Amino acid sequence: MTGEQDGNVDGPTTGTETKSEPGPAPAAGGHQESRREEHHDEETPAAVALVSVAPEILADSLGEYLKAWVKRIRSGESGALPIILGLIAIIIIFQVQQSKFLSAGNIVNLLVQAAFFVTLGLGETFILILSEIDLSVGFVAGMGATITLALLSPSYGWPWWAAVIVGLLACAVFGAFQGILITRLHLPSFVVTLASLLGLGGVLIFLFDSFNGAVGGVIGLPTTGPIYNLVNGNMSTAASWIVLVVAVGLYALVTITRNIRRRARNLSAPPLSITLLTIVVAGVAGALLVIVCNINRGNLVPLSGVPWVLPILLLLVVLWTLLLTKTRTGRYMYAIGASPEAARRAGIRVDLIRTVAFTLSAFTAGLGGLVFASRLGSISVGYDGSTYVLYAIAAAVIGGASLFGGYGKAVHALLGGVLIAAVVNGLALIGVSTAGEEIATALVLLAAVTVDSLVRRRGSTT
Repeated sequence: MTGEQDGNVDGPTTGTETKSEPGPAPAAGGHQESRREEHHDEETPAAVALVSVAPEILADSLGEYLKAWVKRIRSGESGALPIILGLIAIIIIFQVQQSKFLSAGNIVNLLVQAAFFVTLGLGETFILILSEIDLSVGFVAGMGATITLALLSPSYGWPWWAAVIVGLLACAVFGAFQGILITRLHLPSFVVTLASLLGLGGVLIFLFDSFNGAVGGVIGLPTTGPIYNLVNGNMSTAASWIVLVVAVGLYALVTITRNIRRRARNLSAPPLSITLLTIVVAGVAGALLVIVCNINRGNLVPLSGVPWVLPILLLLVVLWTLLLTKTRTGRYMYAIGASPEAARRAGIRVDLIRTVAFTLSAFTAGLGGLVFASRLGSISVGYDGSTYVLYAIAAAVIGGASLFGGYGKAVHALLGGVLIAAVVNGLALIGVSTAGEEIATALVLLAAVTVDSLVRRRGSTT
């Protein structure tokens, strides 16, 4: 996270100066060496600032922006670059092995497949920022989906919105309960959430035995209604372009307005060239996505359009980003993850914030359960929550969140989830078994963490 930094980098020194006796004049070489040392000392604060502060804050032009990024990468602050390069490499490898990998139908299927991993990773990110871990998000997602689908079944016939509220509320209450156990009884989050992982498997069996809507250990989802159309429904071509234009327009308006306000307050702000570049990149990326999704990908009947789950997922990423960066609760999470004792001495209610984080994690996992059930059209008693939680942790960590707390962004879960989906999807296309998929995902996780660790270690020694 980067905050607003005011003040001069090179402030004047204070104190009294002592007048010394004039000594012998230094030699020419010594004089030049002294000037080089003084010049080096003058450049050091600026160099440090370029590394520690986001490039767009100090850069006055696009060239300075690029130079600042290069310095940050050399110093170990690589950000999401290793993940993006890894994703590009994976795409190239699978496209060479299977030409259908970059087809319109497979790209849309990959993104829909990634939506579940991304949503679970978003929930896990809240916990990793606190330097904790939540092993229950997989089964919490299954519990919420089971309750929602059971209430939607003909046996109960609840309206979809009421069933969704009850399912998500059950997830949030369970997350708050875990947070209370961890904060009030001072129990390790690993132990509490591990117990939940083991116990919720039995809870799912109990729910399937109790609800009348379960048939043969499966609760089906009606093929009509918003929940089913969340993944299986598509936006019209016109609607997708309208949503894109509105989204890019809002992003441009907010970005430009924010920079104008910062300049009006004599605060540092990115130059106009960088602002316009980010807006153009966002617009081009969105346009490519809409074009690909609007290509006919049906076999027997025409099928095109942007799946509803994709804009909803991006909206969730934006909302959670704003929560983490623009609210006190989000900033307090980072502070607690960096140093719980320092946060407590600063007056932050550490126990409350940690409980809120576990509540948000469980609530987000409940949203992931809806995505899972919508994609499959059902939920079964064989739901493998113990595997999905590993994907959740992998998505957040591969994307760039720190296992040691104090660092993590919503976009990290997005990048990590897409990378995992690319691996799973690509291996399935070339005929690799499920065992091979899990081994490959583990290797990707190890590679991502290793590269990040090596880059950061190199930065700490330079």
